[in-house]
Amino acid sequence: MITSLAISQIFVLDQDEALDFYVGKLGLEVANDIDLGFMRWLTVRVVGDPNREILLETPKPPVYDPATTDAVREMVSKGCSGGTLFFNTDDAHRAHAELEAKGVELTEPPTEQSYGIDFGFRDPFGNHIRIAQRSTPTP
Repeated sequence: MITSLAISQIFVLDQDEALDFYVGKLGLEVANDIDLGFMRWLTVRVVGDPNREILLETPKPPVYDPATTDAVREMVSKGCSGGTLFFNTDDAHRAHAELEAKGVELTEPPTEQSYGIDFGFRDPFGNHIRIAQRSTPTP
């Protein structure tokens, strides 16, 4: 049976811009950057976590026909791609301040929730991202 999740995927509209954001601003590291010919297989991960990666996929032919490519790109731009990333931190207030200093457009301040403190923002393409300082340990 299934034992773990290895790779999740989100759509980005420009992989170089995505690298700048996810590595340069969020502090993730490149796991794979491979030219497959028909696509660039670009994955990032949290530093020190070799078990989970995020595929930063650009919607384009031949994987998607031109009409689907246009529709997906439009949905991503509106923040409606269905992709959301949830990260953990030891200090939500510090993480928020660091991202603000790096010019990340934050959509809300750290807020007390039933599970801890979290805040949200979007990447340059409209994908939703949340960072939580959990009050209960995470597996």
